Amino acid sequence: MAHYLVIVESPAKVKTIKKFLGSNYTVAASNGHVRDLPKSQLGIGPENDYEPKYITIRGKGDILANLRKETKKADKVFLATDPDREGEAISWHLAAALKLDDKKMCRITFNEITKNAIKASLKEPREIDMNLVDAQQARRALDRMVGYRISPLLWAKVKRGLSAGRVQSVALRIIADRETEIDAFIPEEYWSLDVILKVKGEKRPLTAKFYGTDGKKMTISSREELDQILKAIENAEYHVKDVKTSERLRKAPLPFTTSTLQQEAAKVLNFGTQKTMRIAQQLYEGVDIKGNGTVGVITYLRTDSTRISEEADAAAREYIGETYGKDYVAAGSSEKKSDKKIQDAHEAIRPSDVTRTPAALKDSLTRDQFRLYQLIWKRFVASRMQPAKYETTSVKIKAAEYLFTVSTSKVVFEGFRTVYIEADEEKEVSNVLVGGLSKESVLTKDSFDEKQHFTQPPAHYTEATLVKALEEQGIGRPSTYAPTISTILARRYITKEGKNLYMTELGEVVNNIMMQSFPSIVDVSFTANMEGLLDMVEEGKVPWKEVIRNFYPDLDEAVQIAEKELESVEIEDEVTDVVCEECGRNMVIKYGPHGKFLACPGFPECRNTKPYLEKIGVPCPKCGSNVVIRKTKKGRKYFGCENNPECDFMSWQRPSREKCPECGGYMVEKGNKVACADEKCGYVKKI
Repeated sequence: MAHYLVIVESPAKVKTIKKFLGSNYTVAASNGHVRDLPKSQLGIGPENDYEPKYITIRGKGDILANLRKETKKADKVFLATDPDREGEAISWHLAAALKLDDKKMCRITFNEITKNAIKASLKEPREIDMNLVDAQQARRALDRMVGYRISPLLWAKVKRGLSAGRVQSVALRIIADRETEIDAFIPEEYWSLDVILKVKGEKRPLTAKFYGTDGKKMTISSREELDQILKAIENAEYHVKDVKTSERLRKAPLPFTTSTLQQEAAKVLNFGTQKTMRIAQQLYEGVDIKGNGTVGVITYLRTDSTRISEEADAAAREYIGETYGKDYVAAGSSEKKSDKKIQDAHEAIRPSDVTRTPAALKDSLTRDQFRLYQLIWKRFVASRMQPAKYETTSVKIKAAEYLFTVSTSKVVFEGFRTVYIEADEEKEVSNVLVGGLSKESVLTKDSFDEKQHFTQPPAHYTEATLVKALEEQGIGRPSTYAPTISTILARRYITKEGKNLYMTELGEVVNNIMMQSFPSIVDVSFTANMEGLLDMVEEGKVPWKEVIRNFYPDLDEAVQIAEKELESVEIEDEVTDVVCEECGRNMVIKYGPHGKFLACPGFPECRNTKPYLEKIGVPCPKCGSNVVIRKTKKGRKYFGCENNPECDFMSWQRPSREKCPECGGYMVEKGNKVACADEKCGYVKKI
């Protein structure tokens, strides 16, 4: 009997796949990549026409030795690594490292780890797709060139072990731009005005919101404007001008892609991107289901497609018809239309078997696995269901020349909402009273509810909103979102407080150097275009070395210019007027993993260090001492009093020396303006 070897990436898959195949199959794992560029050198350059120098990864020798033994015993070797560029490249590296014969070796892929999918893939073996391999080689080469050429410069400039990455640097730039936007934001005042009305024959009052005049929506920008409106409607009669009832449809959501899964898991489950991907990987590779053994319960987790196979679509519709009724089954299929090329021929992320409900699996999964599986299952089932139908009623109420509005909607057909309600969906409130209003209704004013508000700055990025921004701007691919964010967090370029991401002092320094010396690397459009070129390599339209040949000379030139500029700057330790208590020398400013600190220049004889508090030349508005730059425990910068904790002054924005001419309070810098720290005062002046 012929003997076959199946090589997968992860040891977790071995157990799952083994039980689907007969005794004449051996399943082994490569544990990811087996070859890579050397750590000690660039490994790819113009001197050899950008031919990569691949070596066996340290620690993979024993794995390769075992795989070689197995390949000798096998009549055929199936390379079954992940169905994407990275997986294709791993298969190619395995073929080279194991010196596999083309006749003996073939490539198989499957989108889910189920018996049917594995058996079907074995019937459709193919050759290694070199276009996919070349796209991965190009990405690896680009990332290596940026990292290995720019990181030493950062080290020299900032005097510490920093590093740069092609995609990470752009993600950092996006966060930095948002921080600048927030810092420069000037709040604007506005007012809301509600009228509480009594309706004849009804016990419950009715609250209507100010809209404007008959033909125009108005924003109330000041107390003076509000007073004018109140004066005009003080003794006015209120009557119903118009009642409109209409039907509104809310379409079912699309099944998850990598990006939308990460975003929804962050909102609903409070999972970080890395946690979401780790748990999804476990669900994909296989979990031990009571009575079934180890089974992969979801499809492949790295995808930007919303496509669903015909079999899965039919199974979902059948399940919905039997469980909820035929009225709930969607009429047609829904798929995201996009001008951008969808990477690979993957499906959306879905359950491998729709009849495997979350309730049925609850005892077999950990709490986090269950919560993520339930989210994926519900979203997929909902995507095959009818839209939700709402009856909306909108009422216009007139008082003098002004209009107030009140509207409500009630669900008349739940549709997909029977299964799934999106995290950001507004709560629909049914208001029976509004439905009963007509032009004949008699209204009398009870009271006004007026409130002062201020516009809010753009929100800080969260992991979920950063993933959305990266995807919208074409930066990175499904497999890169989580590692990109975790890398800049690990390097302490950004910090996470609650859900929000903030720049650290270190991140600001790195971003400024990259913006100054390597503007194209951190340019969003340039990076998005590079992703487009990698897609063209995958399609076989552009040779991968052509991309590298066009990229490297410009990078090399930029590095050389930066090196000359750096050489002309003599970087010395900055001496301060702080005296070392242990040896009497003036202490100097040093850089460490958490930013600046004071150290004795007598090191190693004297090892005294202390926190560095940089004065900004502004007196504390509370006690008159110096305002210094401080940092939170996680590295986020703020401005506080040097006498803390005795004085509790703090500000996220840099205080100005100027006092507010209107209220006498302190002012803060916001871009090219200074503004009163008290929003209610609202004084602003251009610098």
